[in-house]
Amino acid sequence: MKVVVLCGGLGTRLREETEFRPKPMVEIGGRPILWHIMKMYAHAGYRDFVLCLGYRGNMIKEYFLNYEAMNSDFTISLGRDSRVAYNNEHGEQDFKVTLADTGLSTMTGGRVSRIEKYVDDDNFLLTYGDGLSDIDLGKLIKFHKSHGKIATVSAVVPSSRFGIVDTGADGRVLKFVEKPKSESRINAGFFVFRRDIFKYLGGDDCILEREPLERLAADGQLMAYEHNSFFYAMDTYREYEYLNDLWNKNQAPWKVW
Repeated sequence: MKVVVLCGGLGTRLREETEFRPKPMVEIGGRPILWHIMKMYAHAGYRDFVLCLGYRGNMIKEYFLNYEAMNSDFTISLGRDSRVAYNNEHGEQDFKVTLADTGLSTMTGGRVSRIEKYVDDDNFLLTYGDGLSDIDLGKLIKFHKSHGKIATVSAVVPSSRFGIVDTGADGRVLKFVEKPKSESRINAGFFVFRRDIFKYLGGDDCILEREPLERLAADGQLMAYEHNSFFYAMDTYREYEYLNDLWNKNQAPWKVW
């Protein structure tokens, strides 16, 4: 199955890092978060990627065009018979990466619609270029194939950033809960789709998370895979620092490879 990664957003809430580079290229532990996401999928056996590019997509193209040279020792012969010989292998030796320009202002559904020509299997995987998880991708895919519906979304229970204070009439604190879990699950990405999803998508202004998923739910074609362990999306500088802190302490739950 292809792994489609949405890499085209502006990342406005992480402007400290995304002013000069796309969010998927923001680094955790010296590697782009996109690299971490791809390593997660590769560990599960999925190494054929389609990247939906938009904002500063040229930087992602340059990263992969220069990947061999930047991640290998090499010997270069200069002159008329110029050639490069790479002297060692890296862990991404068998990755196949399709870099597709899906437009600067295209919405998520429109980006997916634009890459239909690169999806040649009955099912494909899709995720966002800014979220990390220790999700069991094998179990996710098995769940998707078991129910026979068009779409599977991974759903997680988020923790509040703030403690909850329950007070009485006199101001006395009756209960204090630090960073409680929500009662509702949220969309964590890590989708699995049948090709029928393309019938639900529109043009460049189509937002995947609105009409397409809403229609799929109304048609009984959307199932939720409940993930109860680690998930974290890098939306703000605080979250960027947190993910880097986990990596630097060798406590990154998503590092399954």
